[in-house]
Amino acid sequence: MDEMLLLTRILLVGSICALLVPSGLTCGPGRGIGKRRHPKKLTPLAYKQFIPNVAEKTLGASGRYEGKITRNSERFKELTPNYNPDIIFKDEENTGADRLMTQRCKDKLNALAISVMNQWPGVKLRVTEGWDEDGHHSEESLHYEGRAVDITTSDRDRSKYGMLARLAVEAGFDWVYYESKAHIHCSVKAENSVAAKSGGCFPGLARVTLETGASKAVKDLSPGDRVLAADEQGKLVYSDFILFLDKEEAIRKVFYVIETSQPQERVRLTAAHLLFVAQSQTNGSRAFKALFASNIQPGQQVYVADRKGTKLKAVTVQKVYQQEYTGAYAPVTAHGTLFIDHVLASCYAVIEEHSWAHWAFAPLRAGYWIFSLIFPKDYSLFSSASSQGDGIHWYSQILYQLGTWVLGNDTLHPLGMATKCS
Repeated sequence: MDEMLLLTRILLVGSICALLVPSGLTCGPGRGIGKRRHPKKLTPLAYKQFIPNVAEKTLGASGRYEGKITRNSERFKELTPNYNPDIIFKDEENTGADRLMTQRCKDKLNALAISVMNQWPGVKLRVTEGWDEDGHHSEESLHYEGRAVDITTSDRDRSKYGMLARLAVEAGFDWVYYESKAHIHCSVKAENSVAAKSGGCFPGLARVTLETGASKAVKDLSPGDRVLAADEQGKLVYSDFILFLDKEEAIRKVFYVIETSQPQERVRLTAAHLLFVAQSQTNGSRAFKALFASNIQPGQQVYVADRKGTKLKAVTVQKVYQQEYTGAYAPVTAHGTLFIDHVLASCYAVIEEHSWAHWAFAPLRAGYWIFSLIFPKDYSLFSSASSQGDGIHWYSQILYQLGTWVLGNDTLHPLGMATKCS
């Protein structure tokens, strides 16, 4: 068994190539899903606009205030100084306080500094306010926790501030606000926040359709189960459930709930999970695109199986909201897709390119195929040999680190770890 586990891990090397070289083939349903993505056109934020469009201290943004940090408090060790030479710190207090921040805030700020220099050669990012120990901000300000910064460009050109705010969004700040004509306000989730580490999962009560026609709760899936999915042409197939990339039985999590009309379906998934939406083409055909659940909007179309269970049907999203459920599970199938609560979803998360993720998990599928040849009657051997029980799968952990290194944080969902549920 150790030899087979070693073989599976050796196959991981192939995932590096998958991340470095995007596939030209389609690895999700329909045409066009594997095409190389064109550079995103960035739109400046308008004055007083904030993203996401919710209050700063809510779960969908930077989360609740957790208490003021002082130099004498135990939590002061949560703050780390930022000495990045590509960032100018105003430091009007002459105490270095503006350089102190949480590690998450530091990471996002450093990523933004690079974007600023790329956007405007010769211009640097400037921080006017960081951690506040003097009570200059409103009650329960995230500045008191080192989770917020106020920023400008080094040339203080206010015509750049709208784009600066957009760059901050792209850098992964959890809440960005074009607060005043003089600065942009950015903040992040707490380091210990569950939401800060969320990836892509479904709640335990979500259901899949088995080859027998029966349905089954996702939490009860077992290796060898064959579930309704779709192949790369959009044809409905039954695909082998391989294993859970992560599972947390007792955790309480907030999921995006996406409701459709005609027929009425309701799929629940975490913010960074991928869901397929329809995109009309100029020739009248329909292409598929995978979007983060947090980016799905009413009026878009997702896919369900038709009543005959033979082909996909596009249905309109009527409502999107958030709700808390127990359990979080990240199943992966041989085809990389599955119908969850009757809606077609990707098995992947965090990177908004289904085809890239599917290629990256090819070694895992290869390992499963080898096991199925050697032990055709005991699929559980593969699950027990290649996973770590509850918690995140080692393969996902390595892929996330590779993805961060190869692709950078701009390509990854700001909520973090691939398929991590807690």
